Amino acid sequence: MEQTISIEKRIQELLSDDPLFQVIQETPAEQFFLSELYLTELIEKKYYSTPEVASWFDVTDAQLRYYIKPFEDYLFDGQATNPTTATVIRLDFRAILKLRMILLLKDEYRVKGLKQLLRINQDGHIIKQVSAPENFPDATYDKRLDTLSKAFAQIMHTGLFQMEQSEDNEEMKLTLNENFLLQKIKGLPESSQEIEKLQLHMEQLEQQNQELTEKVEGILISNKEDIAIKIREKHIEQSVLNRLESEAIKEYAAKGSQRFRKLFRSTQLEIEKKQFIAAYIDEHFSEQLTQELHQYHKRLVE
Repeated sequence: MEQTISIEKRIQELLSDDPLFQVIQETPAEQFFLSELYLTELIEKKYYSTPEVASWFDVTDAQLRYYIKPFEDYLFDGQATNPTTATVIRLDFRAILKLRMILLLKDEYRVKGLKQLLRINQDGHIIKQVSAPENFPDATYDKRLDTLSKAFAQIMHTGLFQMEQSEDNEEMKLTLNENFLLQKIKGLPESSQEIEKLQLHMEQLEQQNQELTEKVEGILISNKEDIAIKIREKHIEQSVLNRLESEAIKEYAAKGSQRFRKLFRSTQLEIEKKQFIAAYIDEHFSEQLTQELHQYHKRLVE
């Protein structure tokens, strides 16, 4: 008698190396994704039309096609046997699962963010990972990779820089996070002297940006770690930052209740609030992020 496995285990087998599934697994949406009712209707070797799939996901056929178009290379993976035509799109079991993950993550990452996670260039093709040089000694390569990865992590933890995909080609580049700096400036007292110092500091950072960009490009070329780990690290960093900001706002509101009884100007109160939040995050961010990443990597090893 032929053995069968649960739909949940089958999905985990099919998507074990999928970057979007790696993200889904670290969110509350994982159990929802693995247990939706439409899964009981799916037959793995059968193809389904977009109107039928759209009805399962509670979207229109037009909306479903909108999210298929930018991700065709990812969804169909060069399937020569797919019966899709110029007007009729047919989706198999794996393509339906991938499309569902796109719909679950679209609000958080948008189309641009999802394409970056999947390393899809402007032509709609997935960029292949660069493998380690065959003639490079493993021990030396791993040591160099570890050093470069730590340097890159330290750069990103400052919040002064962010990763963006070049509009001209598929390369990822390190750019100055101007929004982060502007927020820091707005959080300071309205002192022209202090603002001038910050502007001078920004100019110095811009001068160093080219050198840092070259270093990060070297890290990206050398890095052989799985892309899902990097995605998760970024997700953890953002989660810690959001949590600390929320905690800071609550603590400020609790400690500042007496201050609101005083007749301060509203602008001064806003300045004090931003200063408090920035100081709170600066004090707790590094420690909590280090703990989160340590636990994540410990789980990977186990």
